[in-house]
Amino acid sequence: MSTPVDQVVYVAEATADFGREGGIRITDAEPSTFALVKPPGMGGRSGATGVNPEQLFAAGYAACFHGALLFNARQQDVAADGSTVTAKVAIGRVADGGFGLAVELDIHLPRVAQDRAEALVAVAHDACPYSRATRGNIDVTLTTRTDA
Repeated sequence: MSTPVDQVVYVAEATADFGREGGIRITDAEPSTFALVKPPGMGGRSGATGVNPEQLFAAGYAACFHGALLFNARQQDVAADGSTVTAKVAIGRVADGGFGLAVELDIHLPRVAQDRAEALVAVAHDACPYSRATRGNIDVTLTTRTDA
């Protein structure tokens, strides 16, 4: 089920050339160009300098989810300082012979009780635009860790 956007607050624009072995240009970023390289598991050279789409997706998802988590924590007056979100994006073959993605989010809330942390993560997962976009399309595994 899609979620329509009623009021656009920002539009990101990127242009890719030559697929996984080319480059990308981001309209309003500095630096604005990035080299793309295939990971060795997909036929790329080991040690090649650049990024790949899965790394960029992982970075975006981690940052967006963390933003939703911090917003929710502030709303509930929960101290989430020192928290982190690490995203792992896997790409691999699926049943029809094509490729698919899977995501693991490791959420660390160091000073929050486990049950409270899990509740915060659940609300963030409902609110995060990346989670909304992937829901029902990509397997997303959430792991919530605390030190409390």
